[in-house]
Amino acid sequence: MSQTNDISISKQAAEKINNIISSEKKDLMLKISVLGGGCAGFSYKFDLVDNSEQGDIIIEEHGAKVIIDEVSVPYIQGSIIDYKNDLIGQSFEIKNPNATSECGCGTSFSL
Repeated sequence: MSQTNDISISKQAAEKINNIISSEKKDLMLKISVLGGGCAGFSYKFDLVDNSEQGDIIIEEHGAKVIIDEVSVPYIQGSIIDYKNDLIGQSFEIKNPNATSECGCGTSFSL
């Protein structure tokens, strides 16, 4: 497990992560992956996992832990993991400085 300071977690996202995990029966962490596909080329995948795998990056900020698989790290380097709650819904949001465009819903992007 390595650590990186180039990806950060907002206070709002940390609160939501901790809220979700506290409602589960076991100790879990949020894992973020980047997959090929989606309407803009790449998409974000969010999972709850109970352990990390070899090469995973663990970010811990504001009391929340997020795991990112090593293949996905270059695609979201420098990003802020945030949580939005607005009129159209609630969701995690990746504020990715590497993205050249994003789809309207914010779950897919292109480089």
